Amino acid sequence: MSEAKIINDPVFGFIRIPRGLLYGIVEHPLFQRLNRINQLGLASVVYPGARHTRFQHSLGAFHLMTEAVLNLQQKGNFIFDSEAEAVEAAILMHDIGHGPFSHVLENSLIRDISHEEISLMMMEEINAHLQGQLNLAISIFKGEYGKNFLHQLISSQLDMDRLDYLRRDSFYTGVTEGNIGSARIIKMLNVVYDSLVVEQKGIYSLENYLTTRRLMYWQVYLHRTCVAYEKVLINMLMRAKHLMREGHQVFAPPALLYFLQNEVDAQWFNSHPEALRYYEELDDSDIWSAMKAWKHSNDKILSTLATDMLDRHIFKVEVSEEPFDEERIGDIAQSIAREMGINKEDARQYMMSLNTIQKDMYNVDDDSITILYKDGTLRDISEASELLNVQLLSKKIRKYYLCYQRFQ
Repeated sequence: MSEAKIINDPVFGFIRIPRGLLYGIVEHPLFQRLNRINQLGLASVVYPGARHTRFQHSLGAFHLMTEAVLNLQQKGNFIFDSEAEAVEAAILMHDIGHGPFSHVLENSLIRDISHEEISLMMMEEINAHLQGQLNLAISIFKGEYGKNFLHQLISSQLDMDRLDYLRRDSFYTGVTEGNIGSARIIKMLNVVYDSLVVEQKGIYSLENYLTTRRLMYWQVYLHRTCVAYEKVLINMLMRAKHLMREGHQVFAPPALLYFLQNEVDAQWFNSHPEALRYYEELDDSDIWSAMKAWKHSNDKILSTLATDMLDRHIFKVEVSEEPFDEERIGDIAQSIAREMGINKEDARQYMMSLNTIQKDMYNVDDDSITILYKDGTLRDISEASELLNVQLLSKKIRKYYLCYQRFQ
């Protein structure tokens, strides 16, 4: 038997997965489920190439983690083999709790529980199967282990998750401006006082990374058409859930049906063991299957939204720097109600969406990036950068999105 499994990745080339614990995670059904969940949700409505999966992303982040660990070891930072394996296992599983269509479920069918919390539940489940072999990986993932920098490699401004998804999403969307120098950044990583730092020579790569991240958010992740299409999906799921509560028969595969029938939140997950089992069976295909049936529903709202999704009939979207006028919103709702023959309240709730989206490129107070100079001094990137001043880096951009059903 060979010592490793080799996977050919279009972004990083050959990725080597050692047999044993790490390959056991990749082969686990909960990890294989990520093959059925798109990394970018509905972004393919704008970027047709964006069909890559959470599975591919998790493997890419794992690959970058192996590079980062090797680089830090070569610089004299002591990392035990057991710690290296554990942090690599943790990054493999960091997204294992993601639901269908990226974060859509967190806004509609489940409440008050994040995919990170569900990831942790799944890790504990896999750990039980592996007789406790993931204890150290889970401790690092939760930030409870003694070496803080290992947790930062999983979750921080410069974690391997971000370094992979920016490279990968740039590759698959074709947004070439999003391509970051991940290899260069990893080569410049070091550890001081148990915290990740970037050596001075990596400043320009960091400036590119922060600028690129901002560009990718507004050009890809928060693209107006992607946001509008996602709102159609969320409203469709909420309508199906409402009809179910009202006693109507609504077709859905068993895993999806469970979340339509029940008000699932963190407390529900903790008190109903079957909730996690149903969640583990849920993927993108359940929702696509349901909407093909919902297209023929007797309920005008559900059938319209399902048809919108299937036929790429996206909500019209307007973006503004200022809040939208309430009177105008009411007029639009009234117009939709008249056109569809439904009441104004339903038009406002299901055939429209009003959202405020805010994003900053860098938050100094949150989790800073520290630059290490040759003389040993440390400075925050916002002070060290020649191109990016702290006001620009930290500036919060707020946009108002008004999405609504179109009839032309």
